[in-house]
Amino acid sequence: MAYNNNILLGRITKVNGYEGAVTVKLEKLFSENIPQMESVFLEIEGRSVPFFISDSEYTGADILKLKFEGYDSIEKISEFTGCRVFLTTSSHASNQTEDIQSLKGYKVLIQGNIILGSITEVIPNPGQWMLNIISAKNKDVLIPFHEHFIVNIDKKKKIIVMNIPEGLTEIN
Repeated sequence: MAYNNNILLGRITKVNGYEGAVTVKLEKLFSENIPQMESVFLEIEGRSVPFFISDSEYTGADILKLKFEGYDSIEKISEFTGCRVFLTTSSHASNQTEDIQSLKGYKVLIQGNIILGSITEVIPNPGQWMLNIISAKNKDVLIPFHEHFIVNIDKKKKIIVMNIPEGLTEIN
């Protein structure tokens, strides 16, 4: 079991029930594609701690209920509320990497359907993928590939529409 901090599954939002289950709000990438998991890592006080899953239930939308081995009460599990949940390295991880790497060559549009440029590289950065975009002015621009910035991804037209914070493109 290997830890990979590039694969954020989601965040524990609350305790669920009285038997020690937790509710995990999933990242957008996993809202329709839940991987088979035997274990996960929780980020507790900046450290990665492995947990074995005794039961999981996908409730739809972006909510996953998890129960960990050895944690069978609210008292034991409540301290994990707010913790980020990371996947262990698996074949799903390599599929995700391939999917994200396939974004090379996509055009990126920003507010007002303005073409920012084309993706030349997808950079794995701890906790966050970065898109290296070559702008129309032949300038490299780094943009975090974050679910809150993505408006739409059109795979047929190879276009990503993003709503990025003002000034982010000028930082580079």
